[in-house]
Amino acid sequence: MPDKKPTNTSDTALIRELADILNQTELSEIEMKRGDLKIRVSKHNGQVVNTIAAPAPVAMAAPTAAAAPIATEVPSAPDHSNHPGAVKSPMVGTAYVRPSPDASTFVSDGDSVKEGDTILLIEAMKTFNPITAPKSGTIKAVMVNDAQPVEFGEVLFIIE
Repeated sequence: MPDKKPTNTSDTALIRELADILNQTELSEIEMKRGDLKIRVSKHNGQVVNTIAAPAPVAMAAPTAAAAPIATEVPSAPDHSNHPGAVKSPMVGTAYVRPSPDASTFVSDGDSVKEGDTILLIEAMKTFNPITAPKSGTIKAVMVNDAQPVEFGEVLFIIE
């Protein structure tokens, strides 16, 4: 059934009022019926993104199952945690891929490294800790950006 836009100012005011309720609470969706008018307002990431006003059905021929919410699948990054060349963060902190803000990165994808070469730094408790290559090889991927917070066990880079 196509969406029907409200035609009078009281419907518009009601939609705005429902949107205000969403913004003031932790609700993500609110639905209301008034006579044969059914209004649903939902938000995503704090912004109202969907306002629907449609007349409610008058009669149903047979009972139906409630409609499931439409899930939008966000492509997730591949899980590199089990990759044999994954080097994981030994601590929580902030990763830096360059020794100073105006310097070049320690390494880039495709660079050859020797065991013990510094790949990046992790700042934790105002101490910069060098993260080194555990073996010689080629950097297949640097998985963090400069000044990015990292968690313990998070994959920092892959070396093959």
